[in-house]
Amino acid sequence: MNLIIAIIVDGVIYSSWLFLIASGLTLIYGVMKILNMAHGSFYAIGAYSGASMIGLYFAGGHPPWASYFMLLAVSIVAGVVTGLLIERGLLRFMYGRDEVVMILVTYGVLLILEDVIKLLWGVDAYFAYQPYVLLGRSKIGGLSFANYDFLLIAVTAVIGYILWWSLNRTRNGKLLQAVIHDREIAGALGINVTRTFSITFVIGAFLGVLAGALTAPGISVTPGLGIEVIVLAFAVVVIGGMGSVGGAFVGALIVGLSRALSVHLFPEGELFVIYGVMGLVLAFRPQGLFAIAGARKI
Repeated sequence: MNLIIAIIVDGVIYSSWLFLIASGLTLIYGVMKILNMAHGSFYAIGAYSGASMIGLYFAGGHPPWASYFMLLAVSIVAGVVTGLLIERGLLRFMYGRDEVVMILVTYGVLLILEDVIKLLWGVDAYFAYQPYVLLGRSKIGGLSFANYDFLLIAVTAVIGYILWWSLNRTRNGKLLQAVIHDREIAGALGINVTRTFSITFVIGAFLGVLAGALTAPGISVTPGLGIEVIVLAFAVVVIGGMGSVGGAFVGALIVGLSRALSVHLFPEGELFVIYGVMGLVLAFRPQGLFAIAGARKI
């Protein structure tokens, strides 16, 4: 029974982390048709920003419980600034280019941001463990789990619901879906496609930065963090279907539970199982499980 509990809880925790990262990536692709390779750097910027600000916050003797709001504030500022700089400063000049070109451009941004991160924060590891240990631990069965991980699950659930509600239950969400299906007709009908792209990219960047900031208290923040993450996020998005937020949720759940099974039953296959699942899904559904249907133009 303890083994089953461990697999389920670990799998859900890992899935929530994956979805938080992949949601921004799939949102940007769904609207803008840009596979943003720089999304991994957004995650790294969030992790470094969160870790450094938490260190300064606790060094100043401020109330410990407010550190969680500090992580959120850092994510908003870093996400908006980074997203606007990249979208307004570079990507807006590249709209209309082939998707492969956009992949190469964002990959170049990834490499540049990785060096910028090293220039700003150096190559030493950063630790921001205080918010992680502050919430304590809880026992399920005979196993102990960090309450911070359950907070991560709750935050991911809230963000997932907000994304679903915004896309399906609001006027702006309907307009966004019009842009997704046919940006030319949407522009002809009076929708400001350029502004829609800017807002979407900033939201996607914010989600990537938020994932890094919330993850920072539980890990050692080191160089190369973003490159490792973008590969996992890409696997989740491909499994769920490019551009589908719901597909990203299902893909994250599949990958998270598969990894947990491997870690507890066959640790040697941990690295293989994620890509094995991706290959198995693509063998039967090359477009992913919940890919957005493309509009047919006549």
